[in-house]
Amino acid sequence: MSDEPQAEAEQVDEEVESGIQDGDFVRLAYTVRTVDDGDVVDTTSKEVAEEAEIDVEGYEFEPRVVIVGAGHVFPEVDDALMGAEVGDEGTVEIPAADAFGEYDDDEVRTVSANKIDEDDRYPGAQVQIDGEQGRLETIIGGRARVNFNHPLAGEDLEYEYEVLDIVDDREEQAAGLLGMYLQQAPEVWVQTDEVEEEQVVESDDDDEDAEPETETVTVEKDTLYIEATQQMTMNQQWMFSKQQIAQDIMQRLDIDRVIVQETIEGGMGGMGGLGGMMGGAGGADIEEAIEDVDIDAEELAAELDAEETEE
Repeated sequence: MSDEPQAEAEQVDEEVESGIQDGDFVRLAYTVRTVDDGDVVDTTSKEVAEEAEIDVEGYEFEPRVVIVGAGHVFPEVDDALMGAEVGDEGTVEIPAADAFGEYDDDEVRTVSANKIDEDDRYPGAQVQIDGEQGRLETIIGGRARVNFNHPLAGEDLEYEYEVLDIVDDREEQAAGLLGMYLQQAPEVWVQTDEVEEEQVVESDDDDEDAEPETETVTVEKDTLYIEATQQMTMNQQWMFSKQQIAQDIMQRLDIDRVIVQETIEGGMGGMGGLGGMMGGAGGADIEEAIEDVDIDAEELAAELDAEETEE
C-alpha cells in the first residue's frame, strides 16, 4: 500500500494549522470606515484621526491586542485572521447587520419631554430615557422625538487591518486584555509567589463523621500584579466588572490569582484616598490589605468593641 495518500493528508493538516489560529493573541493596526461616506469610525492611527478631524486629545493611538475567535473583533475579521501571517494586510467589509444593526424605524419614538433634563432639550443631544440611550431629534412643546438606534445603525463598514505580530508574552497579553476592557493599559507584571494555604490531609480513620484534618503547606502561585492608576480605579467598567475581568485574564493566561496595587503619593489629600480604597479591593483580599498597612486586625476589632461598650 502506498504511503502517498497519508503523506498528502499530513501535508494538508500542516497547511490548515499554519499561521494564526483560534485563541492566538494578535497585535493589530486598523482603521474602520463607513462604506458609503468613508467616515472614520475607529482607528489605531493618530495621523488618520487627525486627517478625519477627530479630537485626539487624551486618547491613546496605538495598535491593539485582540484574541482571535474571542469576539474581540467582527466575525468577518476573525475569519480573515485565521491562517494569516505576521505582516499580512487586508480589508474586510462588514455588513450593517453584523456591525451595529440595521436601522429600525420603530426605534424612533415620541416621549414626554419631562423625561429629558432641561439642559439636554435640544436637537442632537444624547439622552437616556428609561435605561435606553438615544439621540434627541426634535422637541415641540411637551413632546420629544428620540432616535434609539445606534448612531451607526444601517451602515456597512470597511475594516482595514495589518497584522503586526503574535503576542506570546503573558505580561503583554495581560496588558492588551486590560487595554481592551478599560481603554488603557496599566503597568503589569507576572511573578511566581510562595503562598501558605490549608489543605485537607487524607486520613486512615474510617469514621465518616470525623472532622477532616488539614495542614498548612507552601505552594507556588503564578500571580499577575496590576499597578492601578487613578483613571483605572474610577473606570466604570472596572468598578462594576473587575471580578469578571480578573477571571477572564486568569483563565486565558493560566494565572492563579490577580493582585491590584495602587500607589497614592503624599499631598493628594481630600477625596484622593477613596480611589485607593476602591482599587485595592479588586485584587487582594481584606486580610492582605490590612497586613500591607501594618494594622493588627484583632487589636483593631478589640478597640472598636471597647468604644461601643463605652457608648
